[in-house]
Amino acid sequence: MLTQKQKELLLFIHSRLQETGVPPSFDEMKDALDLKSKSGIHRLITALEERGFIRRLPHRARALEVIKLPENAEQPQPRRGGFTPSVIEGSLGRQRQLAMPPSNMVDSRTVSVPVMGRIAAGVPISAIQTHTHDIACPAELLGNGEHFALEVRGDSMIEAGIHDGDIVIIKRCETAENGDIVVALVEKEEATLKRLRKKGSAIALEAANPNYETRIFGPDQIDIQGRLVGLIRRY
Repeated sequence: MLTQKQKELLLFIHSRLQETGVPPSFDEMKDALDLKSKSGIHRLITALEERGFIRRLPHRARALEVIKLPENAEQPQPRRGGFTPSVIEGSLGRQRQLAMPPSNMVDSRTVSVPVMGRIAAGVPISAIQTHTHDIACPAELLGNGEHFALEVRGDSMIEAGIHDGDIVIIKRCETAENGDIVVALVEKEEATLKRLRKKGSAIALEAANPNYETRIFGPDQIDIQGRLVGLIRRY
């Protein structure tokens, strides 16, 4: 599934190829998507290439080939006011809902926590706010404040003990300490689960898997939406 920005870029490239036979420049892409820098375009191009929608042709400048277009061209749901974690809706949550206790079975030892979809532990994924269901969590797992749960998709945090398909419990917060595992919103478009590293004004999102590179951002490119406080795994 593509993010809205990825879809917009793909359709813009396709349209320009249909009209002129030449892909747009990175500056044209940046202006068309109203992005502040070309680094965001590089990130979107890489994501489209990894997902098999485009191909970069070797030894040719500005050489992009559109391999396929998205099946669904619907626009994402508008963002609502108030806090909703920016993650992608997951059908896995609906499948698991049958195995979770109904809300009227939650007793004094458990707390009902909303599951808000999926979070990427790999390549960041799109921001769609959806409350799929609730999950009963042990009360001792939670402290003060507001909490929500996310289904993990990907293996970039596997060496931190977080596996694909796990459910992570997140405490809502807008700041975090160096070394915390956080839900980070990248350039207000894509959400990911990574370890936070700070050095001066730079912010690094560090994977716990050597197959994924550490990504460096400026302070205005990252919004912290929560901090990992627990994990639930089904066998």
